[in-house]
Amino acid sequence: MSNLIPFSQELRERTRTSHSESEGADFMGDLMTGKGSRDDYIALVAQHYFIYEAIEAAADRMRNDPVAAMFISDKLTRLPAIEEDLRYLVGPAWRTSIGPLPTTAAYVTRIREVGATWAGGFVAHHYTRYLGDLSGGQIIRTIMQRQFGFETNGVGFYLFADIAKPKEFKDTYRHQLDAVPWDDAERARVIDEVLVAYRFNTDLFDDLARAKAQSVA
Repeated sequence: MSNLIPFSQELRERTRTSHSESEGADFMGDLMTGKGSRDDYIALVAQHYFIYEAIEAAADRMRNDPVAAMFISDKLTRLPAIEEDLRYLVGPAWRTSIGPLPTTAAYVTRIREVGATWAGGFVAHHYTRYLGDLSGGQIIRTIMQRQFGFETNGVGFYLFADIAKPKEFKDTYRHQLDAVPWDDAERARVIDEVLVAYRFNTDLFDDLARAKAQSVA
């Protein structure tokens, strides 16, 4: 039975393949190996804006939910940093220069749906985004700084100034996942929603690759 192992471990094991597929998408692979351009990075940051606008609005709505509130922390808030990154990368008129790609629009719709009514679904998307940002996101930041000469401007999204020890923060988050009194059926629903989130991320990278190909055609 699933309750014989910690839920955070079950979650990690059941979603490992989808996580790897998302990380291994061609668009991100190119960006991480020097084949991507500064414009590719900007395109990614622009899509992050819409995703985090949705998830942080959902966090505001969920603050009074006893389960969701365990995971919501102002230390994680990313939207102001994304706005500053876009101001630096695109210019003061950045808001009129960006728009959501089809997958982003669908992703945002899903976050809004579950973020309004279902704590477990909200946590699934919250977990997928923020623990990823505190893990692989730090590698992305280092590579983008090296490739494009960024210091902190342009990569503020990846800088968690209020989290001195990311590993301890992530460990606490996982302990909180283990402590939530979800039954096996609800745990399975949450895992399924994490898989949905990873699929959105993978499809978004495909969208970004298509948009890039169209722009140079």
